[in-house]
Amino acid sequence: MTKVKVGDRLIGWSTNEEVRSNGGSGGLVTAVFAAALEKGLVDNVVVLEKANQFEAVPIITDSVEDVFNSAGSMHMLISNQTKYLQQFKNEASIALAVKPCDMRGIREQQKRNTIDSDKIFTVGLNCGGTMAPFKIREVVESVYEVDPDQVKGEEIEKGKLIIETFDGEHHSHSIDDLEVDDHGRRENCRYCTVKIATNSDLACGNWGVIGELSGRGTYVEVMTEKGAEFLQNAIDMKFAEVVEAPEKGTEIRGKVNGVMLKMAANTHKEVFKPIEGDKLEDLRKELENCIHCGACKEVCPVCACGVDAKCNKYYDPTDDYDISLYHLIRFLHLSDSCIGCGQCTDVCPADIPLTRLYRRFANPVQEELDYMPGMDDRTPPFFLTKLEELE
Repeated sequence: MTKVKVGDRLIGWSTNEEVRSNGGSGGLVTAVFAAALEKGLVDNVVVLEKANQFEAVPIITDSVEDVFNSAGSMHMLISNQTKYLQQFKNEASIALAVKPCDMRGIREQQKRNTIDSDKIFTVGLNCGGTMAPFKIREVVESVYEVDPDQVKGEEIEKGKLIIETFDGEHHSHSIDDLEVDDHGRRENCRYCTVKIATNSDLACGNWGVIGELSGRGTYVEVMTEKGAEFLQNAIDMKFAEVVEAPEKGTEIRGKVNGVMLKMAANTHKEVFKPIEGDKLEDLRKELENCIHCGACKEVCPVCACGVDAKCNKYYDPTDDYDISLYHLIRFLHLSDSCIGCGQCTDVCPADIPLTRLYRRFANPVQEELDYMPGMDDRTPPFFLTKLEELE
């Protein structure tokens, strides 16, 4: 009998053939969540209720059937799982799947004691980047010349964005070519340098699954004792099966991650070119259309100050400073904690590239501190010290 332990690298899948067929990469994540509910290891699971292939709403359920019915990946979905968890105020134990930036936000909130680490179980999914649902629909129709309603799934692999339609056809375009015309991933995803969520309990994904298990199995790294417990539970309850990951698969997983990191390093270099001339004036121009709606703070996964935050006092429409004190406080506040998730840019009604601005402040501070928010001792030194090695 398999005995799962921290540090194991395995390939797993659901024993339920329907879940394995419908689920992402063999349905292992679905199997682990369903088994955890059945055993009572958690009270609830967060699943995605699909509106279509590009959009879904997170819901919380205590039904194993709901978990099974939710099987399937949505690689391009933009979520904010940190804020979703906070609304439950640690009143129940919850299992959920997260992207690397989601996990980093959760870790930052755990440091601020707003999310109880004992109450959550996380499965981190490898991520090559996300696109806004409206944008990917436009790109599928205009660039791929495919009806968006015929899209079954999408994936980023070997530097290409691959679209699969219900007729089994695969259509691909180079990510580099797409992003020249801003048809690709969100800007923050392009320079993000955390592609595998090794700060979660289980780090899962399809990178590293090769041979006959390709598309039918999930590569999983067991990162914590809790991760080992939950995966062992799924195996013992016969919800899942695992085999040891082949060495070549692990090598390929590392290579894929390396390619994505090199792409990120190149984008980082391009986006954060030194500003010529008056830096303060440049910043003022970027922020001049701010309407002080507060949406950026509301969605920020690392902000935990609440309604009494000092920055909220600087929404005065008569504020005639060159740069609003609200933003100056936010820049300072986020300098050591911004994770570059892009949520603030996504919601800004004035189309201000807020994430890029926050990262301009945060990059040198976090580099000096040798600190990457939301990560831990298993993380290599801060990514900016590694950019030259990646180029």
